[in-house]
Amino acid sequence: MSVDMRTYLAHVELANPMTTAAGCASSGRELAQFFDLNRIGALVTRSITMAPRAGRPTPRMAETPSGMLNAIGLQGPGIDAFLERDLPWLAQRGVRTIVSIGGGTVAEYGALARRLTDAPGVTAVEVNLACPNMEDRGRVFARDGASAAEVISSVRTLMRYDVPVVAKLSPDVADVVSVARACVEGGADALSLINSPLGMSIDTETLRPSLAAVSGGLSGPAVRPLAVRCVWQVHAALPGVPIIGVGGVLTGRDAFEMVLAGACVVGVGTALFHDPHACLRILRELEELLQARGFQRLADAVGLAHRPPGNARSRADTTDMEESSL
Repeated sequence: MSVDMRTYLAHVELANPMTTAAGCASSGRELAQFFDLNRIGALVTRSITMAPRAGRPTPRMAETPSGMLNAIGLQGPGIDAFLERDLPWLAQRGVRTIVSIGGGTVAEYGALARRLTDAPGVTAVEVNLACPNMEDRGRVFARDGASAAEVISSVRTLMRYDVPVVAKLSPDVADVVSVARACVEGGADALSLINSPLGMSIDTETLRPSLAAVSGGLSGPAVRPLAVRCVWQVHAALPGVPIIGVGGVLTGRDAFEMVLAGACVVGVGTALFHDPHACLRILRELEELLQARGFQRLADAVGLAHRPPGNARSRADTTDMEESSL
């Protein structure tokens, strides 16, 4: 028997839990050369900004052991070009699209929400909170619960009621649960964990930082334990809130780990750079793992690792036992 891989992001049903991570598949055209984007649960776009952005100077990517550093700087054509060219292209193909947005002020996030609220083809909006707040000495929104909640509240107020608002959180905080809780209280329908933690490397040949921006976001398998820890903590504190688990997912086993920690959706990012088919491969591997362990539904595995030892069995197992006792 095949496994029912359907899942829900708030009230929105996805055919399966697999998504791209923001920034790793641009707005879909490049990845569509390799497979039909409708075969994954949803595509998360790069973070869209109000105005076009050239991004940061090069070099802005560097390999590290088990991962990579990047300091792209939200390069993109801006909201006007996205609404004119990219979103219609995705909508025409029926791709479930989660639009990532980034801004420098609360008002800018609100303006982006206002532009997207009536746009056809928006499945959900993911709010990239790892952006510097230009009104607060450049402090990143995600590092302060009150600032993050203010952004989420602005987006939720201006966004169409039937479009879920997802808060993407950073692990570079003292208490990720308190920030997550503040975002939910501010109106977030779901959470995405994690954004890339900051890292740095130095080129021992040039004797200079590897990135022109000095530091950048660390991604890849090296950060997966950090992501799993954040997903675990937030699911334990807010078990009813849907979570997209992102960070270092390279195999179906990695995705299964995220699901067991509490993620109902799994994002794939860095793996796409060396394997553009990674989403489909990981989805197949995840389904095979679930089937091998007797799960009939993906939903039965979400957060299963939180159950006390001895009780961590699938709902399918429990149902079989109940039926055998009748």
